[in-house]
Amino acid sequence: MSAGRTSPALLAAPSGVVYLVALVVPLASVLVLSLQGFEFSRGILPRYDLANYADLFTDPLFEEALARTFRIALVTTVICLAIGVPEAWIIRRMSPRWRGLMLLLVVGPLLVSVVVRTFGWMVLLGTNGLINGALVALGVPDAPFRMMFTEFAVVLGLVHVMVPLVVLAVWASLGRLDPSLSLAAESLGAGRLTIFRRVILPNIMPGVLGGALMVFCLSASAFATPAMLGGRRLKVVSSMAYNEFLNTLNWPLGAAIATLLLAAILAATLLWTRFVERRALRRLGGA
Repeated sequence: MSAGRTSPALLAAPSGVVYLVALVVPLASVLVLSLQGFEFSRGILPRYDLANYADLFTDPLFEEALARTFRIALVTTVICLAIGVPEAWIIRRMSPRWRGLMLLLVVGPLLVSVVVRTFGWMVLLGTNGLINGALVALGVPDAPFRMMFTEFAVVLGLVHVMVPLVVLAVWASLGRLDPSLSLAAESLGAGRLTIFRRVILPNIMPGVLGGALMVFCLSASAFATPAMLGGRRLKVVSSMAYNEFLNTLNWPLGAAIATLLLAAILAATLLWTRFVERRALRRLGGA
């Protein structure tokens, strides 16, 4: 019995060590670093206080970047849900041959580097890019338009990156859905839109909420796409941390920025989880 009780712990020990080394130790190091001081003439100082956090909470540039970060993440999440949920449902209703092809087209971009895909959007959205070139050729007034280095460009690039994640999350929920529910609703005269809204959507909501949470967290912490499509002036929290680490070399302040971003994302995750749990309890209580 003793050996039987200890064997699961022994089996979990390697993964626990990897988790400790790869996640806990780096996060703890960043937290400790964020509490240290910094002077340009002396570098990192061996004192520990909350001065970096106090500076950030009174810095209007950080507040603006934080608001912009979560605004972009929220808009990206809403657009990804509006595109990904119907797309997953439509693909699910296709014949097996077309279904496999469409899934390949959806998942295929995940095999390409985010930097490469974002660079493609830079080519499309530039002042002399393909989109503005087409608008000028069509004689659209005021063309070419300024699309690069705007929140619009950042959201567009993030949506392109994140939509496949929503499709995959919803696809997993659709795979567990009983097909007889749709057939029963159809036999009662319900149209496709009604079936989707009244039957499909409530049953795939766990996948929808999970995909939304994943997209929101990844969009809020994204760096490459906002940096390339937003430029230096359109600051988000991740680019501010990058600037402190590599440009000004103020590592403690950069660590404080990264810690606050992580804390904000964790808070949003906990609130979202509570919402999902309460919704599930209401459904169980109503059933």
